[in-house]
Amino acid sequence: MGDDILHFAQSIMDSPWVYLVAAGIAALDSFFPVVPSETIMITGGVFAATQGAPNLLLLIAAGAAGALLGDHITYAIGRLAHGPVTRWFQRGRRRQESMAWARHAIDSHGGLILLVARYIPAGRTATTLTMGVVSFPLHRFTPWDALAAASWATYSSLIGYFGGHVFERNPLYGLLLGLGVAAAITVTVEIVRHLRNRSKARSDSSGPDRSAP
Repeated sequence: MGDDILHFAQSIMDSPWVYLVAAGIAALDSFFPVVPSETIMITGGVFAATQGAPNLLLLIAAGAAGALLGDHITYAIGRLAHGPVTRWFQRGRRRQESMAWARHAIDSHGGLILLVARYIPAGRTATTLTMGVVSFPLHRFTPWDALAAASWATYSSLIGYFGGHVFERNPLYGLLLGLGVAAAITVTVEIVRHLRNRSKARSDSSGPDRSAP
């Protein structure tokens, strides 16, 4: 079973189309965050280390370009269809919380929040959509998003690349290590964000009572 998976993955990674596939999946993941864009970047990094293909720098460039394109599509959707997008966010508590978090983060940190949101699967979509809804200036959105996309593509590929070097004779173990590290980082970011939100909520609720006579 493991050998079959490796042979299938290698057939994809050896193809020159892998760069287009990586870019397409990264773009799609920006507005449809169930597509495993990190998986193909990590897998590509593992095979770059163990098999010499794909080319690591080209893989990073393709992933970053796809992520940048997808984020701009999401931004445009939020800007051009802000009414329907806002109503969509209002359906369900989790969506409302995502948009509220994104609005607060944008107000507090501006374009810098794109660097954080890029590592939160649902957060990246909520943030880019909300930036479009609130008409965040495109000339400020683009450079921050380019930096976020490049850092994400580099990080994802290098996790796989170093995992591949650790298990050079067994790429499957390298892939599992890379995916495990990426999952652990994502979970850690989510836990830290959740704890900070809880701490802020407690601080706000326990603030001084300004309605004293």
